[in-house]
Amino acid sequence: MAGAGLLDIKRRIKSVTNTKKITKAMGLVATSKLRKARMELETNNKYFNSIKKVAEELIKSIDDDNNSSYIKGNKATKKLYIVLTSDSGLCGGYNHGVASALNEVAGIDPINNVVMVVGQKGISYVKKYGFETIAEYVQIPDVPTIKEAKTVVEHALRLYKNNEVGEVNVVYTHFYSPVKQLVTVDKLLPIDRDKNEKKTDFLIEPNSNSVVENTFDVYFRGKLLNSLLHAKTSEQNSRMQAMDGATKNANDLLDSYNIKYNRIRQGAITQEITEIVSGASAQK
Repeated sequence: MAGAGLLDIKRRIKSVTNTKKITKAMGLVATSKLRKARMELETNNKYFNSIKKVAEELIKSIDDDNNSSYIKGNKATKKLYIVLTSDSGLCGGYNHGVASALNEVAGIDPINNVVMVVGQKGISYVKKYGFETIAEYVQIPDVPTIKEAKTVVEHALRLYKNNEVGEVNVVYTHFYSPVKQLVTVDKLLPIDRDKNEKKTDFLIEPNSNSVVENTFDVYFRGKLLNSLLHAKTSEQNSRMQAMDGATKNANDLLDSYNIKYNRIRQGAITQEITEIVSGASAQK
């Protein structure tokens, strides 16, 4: 009986040890990717902040009679949410957090809210909450480029300009630090203006409509790229923490199995010694 129990525990120890090797390796890979993503994010933040300042100054200089749909909006009632998730799993509650945030802001009326999913794993989460997906973009690189951002943004702008959607939002996880990441919902269109804010006088040529739309097309691409980098950085950080936690759990499980193994083995040895002593006593 003891031998069968020892063999079973040895098989479990071997299985957990193999799993631990995998989680430790994946944790190291995630750490490396996180470092690379953070460096790219820090560089991109400088670029995005510069174009953001230009966009903010442009908003201040726009006249109230500007009739661009970017400012005035359109007649569509549907809202579009661009949801940034991961292509692969094993990243803890990362994707669930993004989907839950989407459901909180848009789940009341899923019929009039459509979703554009970026990332394979987000598709099932979004459909689980009953949302219609009008586009699904997968296989996004670990370090996204302007190419991916441009593809998604141009699709969203086409929907807005064709009056298929009346509002465009981005749902993503904002990376503040390794211990703080928050799911954020940012509105892109129509552009919100503070009418009480002091205006800045600029000479806008050839006309305010074309300048507004061309400038904000660049801004939207920059915004989505920045959001993608935040999302990827948060994803790798979440995966690193998940794999570190799994490795720690594996170590705890191995300690428990080793203690159990040693106890059974010690009990078997003690029983054998007792049987030998009893047999020797019986022959006297």
